[in-house]
Amino acid sequence: MSMQWSKLLSRKRIGSSQEPSTSTVRTDFQRDFDRIVFSSAFRRMQDKTQVFPLSRVDYIRTRLTHSLEASSIGRSLGTLVGEQIIKHHGLEQNEASDFGDICAAACLAHDIGNPPFGHSGEDAIRHWAQTAKYGEPRVAVLSDSEKEDFLNFEGNAQGFRILTRLQNPDNPGGLQLTCATLAAFTKYPRESFLGGSNFGGVSAKKQGFVAEDRERFTEVANEVGLIRRDPSRAIWFRHPLAFLVEAADDISYRVIDIEDGFRLGYFTLDEVMDLFWPILPDRAKQEQRLNRISDDKGRVEFLRAKVINEAIGQAMSCFLDHEEEIMTGKFDAPLLSQVPATESMGRLISVAKDRIYNAQEVVGIQTAGFQVIGELLERFSETLDDIAMHGDKALARSRMTSHLISKQFVGPDNVPSQNLYTRLLRLTDYVAGMTDTYAVSLYKKMTGISLPS
Repeated sequence: MSMQWSKLLSRKRIGSSQEPSTSTVRTDFQRDFDRIVFSSAFRRMQDKTQVFPLSRVDYIRTRLTHSLEASSIGRSLGTLVGEQIIKHHGLEQNEASDFGDICAAACLAHDIGNPPFGHSGEDAIRHWAQTAKYGEPRVAVLSDSEKEDFLNFEGNAQGFRILTRLQNPDNPGGLQLTCATLAAFTKYPRESFLGGSNFGGVSAKKQGFVAEDRERFTEVANEVGLIRRDPSRAIWFRHPLAFLVEAADDISYRVIDIEDGFRLGYFTLDEVMDLFWPILPDRAKQEQRLNRISDDKGRVEFLRAKVINEAIGQAMSCFLDHEEEIMTGKFDAPLLSQVPATESMGRLISVAKDRIYNAQEVVGIQTAGFQVIGELLERFSETLDDIAMHGDKALARSRMTSHLISKQFVGPDNVPSQNLYTRLLRLTDYVAGMTDTYAVSLYKKMTGISLPS
């Protein structure tokens, strides 16, 4: 069994009966990009951590700027691959830019589901579900994927919810993106509980949708023709372009985190050059150009651009070399783990972990983020349970606290669902959607640390 490009590039919009656009000026995939850009969830990423939480330095990247940069890389990578795929398969109905636009849109949204405080925010939600005095027993009574959705909370699955349900909630299918973009966005096309079965490969590493969204992703998978890996479990092999989306993200953060680290003084110029030179061919030629740049900042920017360009070329070649295996599900590894510069690219992330990600400035705020997110979830879960079980007879504190929760995340008519899984899911929707600053501000108000003047 093999996937087919004619289906993989489906322009069908999830939740919409609208026919694909015939415009050659602004294609369906370009419209996907625009819909994401103008969504409030995308805008909130300007105040969500990339590496340095609540940074006071205006140069440092946020989730928003990282997503824009990854999208730029994804567009280049997708377009280069698309040009060759079209030639090889004779896809006369498609342009190389279609591949680039799908990757650009998927990259733009790839972190849209991340909670406050970056990846530590995901850990904080999992920690709450696993250990909290009130939260743990509530999660424990759930079963299978409903339970694992919280125990192994995943920003990628939250992103699929935002794109297809939470953003524009009155629309069936949320933003109503094309199935091609949604499938390329989903790096991990599986539910959270697989019944103990051990599925190998990078596409099975984490979950890409929660139990409530299982049918919605199944519709996407069927439309684009993904290969199902198990008849009784919701798990598929990746959309081929998801490998390019992953590569664009990997290239972006590995290279640019080093540049940010240099700007903050974690690395010297010589250390950055020692990390970047092994990735680049023709060092003598690059050194001639580098010597014409007068300031260290400009030199790092020059090398960063060259490393990204080289990584794009290697990722493209790797994809094309393995295309047949990718289309049948036999290749299921990150592209950057198979390129000539694998070792040097790997060194970028290992050094960043030692020198940046575990820096006191970063870890201190992320640790505080555990307290902020855990306390919000604990207080709000008690509040919603009390109102769901007792209605107008709920505690005065619960009725008052409920006004701090946006109505969309309480329930229809501002009444919490009687279903525990649904209540918890709406709550994590609310907390995960907060910006870093808003989460801290709300925590201070709820705990009395900060009171209105």
